[in-house]
Amino acid sequence: MAPVSIRPTKDVLTDALLDITARHGLERVSVRQVAAAAGVAIGTVQHYFPTKDAMLDAAFGEVVRRIRARVSNLALGPDVRRNLTTVLRELLPLDEERTTEVRVQVAFAARAATSPSLAAVQAGILAEVSESIAEALALAGRGDDTPEELRRKARIALAAVDGLALHAVSSGSWLDAAALTDAVDQLIDALLPTRGVSGSRATSPAP
Repeated sequence: MAPVSIRPTKDVLTDALLDITARHGLERVSVRQVAAAAGVAIGTVQHYFPTKDAMLDAAFGEVVRRIRARVSNLALGPDVRRNLTTVLRELLPLDEERTTEVRVQVAFAARAATSPSLAAVQAGILAEVSESIAEALALAGRGDDTPEELRRKARIALAAVDGLALHAVSSGSWLDAAALTDAVDQLIDALLPTRGVSGSRATSPAP
């Protein structure tokens, strides 16, 4: 008989956190709700997450881990511009999994606005993602931009994608998947003017 795989309790609790936050918002996240969703005692939740900030920090950390894992597994090729498009789309709510992640990120950002400890976490992640985008822009460009200009463009790109994601999960059907992917394409066109024939665009990857 094959051994039964038992998931770590903290992973089970984190999944419950993600589900409650994505479905009902941070206001519904409580020790009691998480315990009920995970099928554990209230004291078990309090052992791992003594405060609401600790719970949200764990949920956000799991979202970041999942995004990093997906990006690291992407099949990237020699077209750096296309690679950049592919990576930026991983930050958008283009399917159920990414929609859940964006909703958790929005809840985290709102809480970070009034929590110095969460704000520090948020700043660190933004700096890390922005630096990665700047490196991708450097590869896709023609060497004309200074490092500071690349960082400026990266901040613009990240802010734009975050804004698109926020509007997509808070506006119903105003921004669907097609509108989101087209917006990313236009954003990259603005940051990296296409070489050669005006208006041409590299073939876009699937959402």
